[in-house]
Amino acid sequence: FERYLAEHEAGTRVTRFAFVGGVFAGYLNVLWRSAYPPFADACIPEINDFNVTAQRRGIGTALMDEAERVIATRSPVAGVGVGMAAGYGAAQRLYVQRGYVPDGRGLMTHDRPVIEGESVPVDDDLVLYFTKPLRMTD
Repeated sequence: FERYLAEHEAGTRVTRFAFVGGVFAGYLNVLWRSAYPPFADACIPEINDFNVTAQRRGIGTALMDEAERVIATRSPVAGVGVGMAAGYGAAQRLYVQRGYVPDGRGLMTHDRPVIEGESVPVDDDLVLYFTKPLRMTD
């Protein structure tokens, strides 16, 4: 979190935290310059490192609403990457329900494309990236 704070203060990241009744309930980040090359090349901000401690309470939705509001001040498109393991199922569903669609570049692992026919482990590094158009605001 110290790195997040330093990057937030430097303007390269926006970090938002959620609290319910004064108790920490989750956080997410907006990276103005994604490490994912197609997003970086197209200047698509990335919602990154999104974690919620208690699901099905509207916390994730509130954090995503805020992230999209922040992104819409600077970009007409939001991006997000999501793991392909079952543990990411709630996030996968949330993004699709919110209108995110795969960017069409296929799976990535360790920051490189998975080659057709290649065997890779299904772990935290196996990611599919999504985008969503936003209505820009002032």
